[in-house]
Amino acid sequence: MSSTDRFREVVSLSDLERDGRVQASVDGRALAVFYHEGEIRAVDNRCPHMGFPLSEGSVEDGVLTCHWHHARFELSCGDTFDPWADDVQTFPVEVRDGTVYVDPHPEPDEPPADHWTRRLDDGLEQNLRLVVAKSAIGLVDAGVSADDVVERGVRFGARYRESGWGPGLTILAAMRNVLPDLREADRKRALYQGLVHVGDDCAGEPPRFDQDPFETTDVSFDRLTEWFRENVEVRDADGAERVLRTAIANGADDARLATMLAAAATDHRYLNTGHTLDFVNKACEALDHVGWDHADAVLPSLVEGMATAARAEEQSSWRQPVDLAAMLDETFADLDSLVAAGEGSAWSAPEGFTETLLAEDPETVLAALEDAIRAGASVEALAREVAFAAATRVARFATVNEFSDWNTVHHTFTYANAVHQLARRTGATELYRGVFDAATNVYLDRFLNTPPAPLPDPASGAGADPADHLDALVETFEREGEVNEAGRRAAHYLDCGGDVDRLRERLGEALLREDAGFHTYQALEAGFTQAALRDDPAETRTLLVAVARYLGAHFPTRREREQTFTIAARLHRGEKIHEASSAE
Repeated sequence: MSSTDRFREVVSLSDLERDGRVQASVDGRALAVFYHEGEIRAVDNRCPHMGFPLSEGSVEDGVLTCHWHHARFELSCGDTFDPWADDVQTFPVEVRDGTVYVDPHPEPDEPPADHWTRRLDDGLEQNLRLVVAKSAIGLVDAGVSADDVVERGVRFGARYRESGWGPGLTILAAMRNVLPDLREADRKRALYQGLVHVGDDCAGEPPRFDQDPFETTDVSFDRLTEWFRENVEVRDADGAERVLRTAIANGADDARLATMLAAAATDHRYLNTGHTLDFVNKACEALDHVGWDHADAVLPSLVEGMATAARAEEQSSWRQPVDLAAMLDETFADLDSLVAAGEGSAWSAPEGFTETLLAEDPETVLAALEDAIRAGASVEALAREVAFAAATRVARFATVNEFSDWNTVHHTFTYANAVHQLARRTGATELYRGVFDAATNVYLDRFLNTPPAPLPDPASGAGADPADHLDALVETFEREGEVNEAGRRAAHYLDCGGDVDRLRERLGEALLREDAGFHTYQALEAGFTQAALRDDPAETRTLLVAVARYLGAHFPTRREREQTFTIAARLHRGEKIHEASSAE
């Protein structure tokens, strides 16, 4: 089709000169055509910010202003003065024999993927939620992979937050992990939620400035690991970063880099209530998705947090009334001999091992772990058992406790999950210390199961339609305080033969519509991760009951972020935001 053939008749020039503007629908495109300062300009009539008709705006001195939120546009090219809006599309015009013609289908100035990538950068840089939402939707619809979207967010968050890796990047990595568990429509929401939190974390923050690696390739990886741990020990973040960058530049693979980081993160007890090691794990998982060739941009963001982390052995709860830190020091001094004793042996958890880990006596717990290592328990196998014990604390959390105590059992569980996932990655002996740290916190959390909330009775769900329980579960999230009911409905759904994948899907859907906090994202992702690794239906049941109860404790919220996403989705579909939707 020639360029001339693409033009469509819109309005007579005399009418346009008289009225100054006209609204028209041309080949399905809603256009606003203006006569201003002797020139004819045609733009998309939908304001790119929130869809209000620009034909109802005003034009002065070459500037088109939308009257809804006062977004301003340079009329000749459509570029916006206001980054929170977007450039409005302009259309070529011609005048033939006193009639104005418009080409409603011009060649795009840039491919959609390039446009939305640029806008995502704008949204992250200026912490603009609606722009981030539009970009996440636009990128997915343009065929950009989730990993490419995540890569953009991860590299931004690792660079533009002086204190380094934080909650936002952790949420983004967690949401990427659970994407396969979600409905296709919710995958855009998951990316949006993760990216929004990255933007929030970086808002007002100065960027990180990189240290350079050493100009040597002659230092062994073992020596570099020693140096890294020594620098973290004395809280020298700059020195530690140079060592880490040297290991990356010298070609250390993902397992070795993870081992280096995990060793330093377990040299002291339960750093920053477990967040430090969880951040290490999430950074590694993010790189699994976006590629380990980005390690030099991502892993150094962990160092500041590691070097400045609070150390649990400095807290009274680890020293009084029982000196747990000293007990662990004795165990760790003997760790190599424990591991050596178990070489060549195969270990499986004995019956009742979970209840042993939940015991009231710390010596009982530590002795059980030591005996397991002597019997050949790998760090991965032992971490798996401790992670389940930690999840059981959440599933049995007594609601008579203070609300903030949910964080306590949550931190133990997500830390234990991080130890388990890193152990699956590296199998490093140093991670046994993380196993003991997690088990010690399971012991310290015992009072939050006093008395324990009972796990739902399996028999009580027999004979019901699983879908009824699933719908009732989601309804509990509409009311405050329905913690036990949420756990019961999740359990009974499974008891009645409900599909585990469908339960995960609905739990994810419930999470993504809320203004969930950092810990809630962590809780769902850790629960899903652990459940996916279980063959025992009873363990899967307990893990998903824990997730449901945690969500039930923290929902409902105001759902402001969901409102923003809904607006972006409706705009992307071409709907008019200022008019009631069919759902409304």
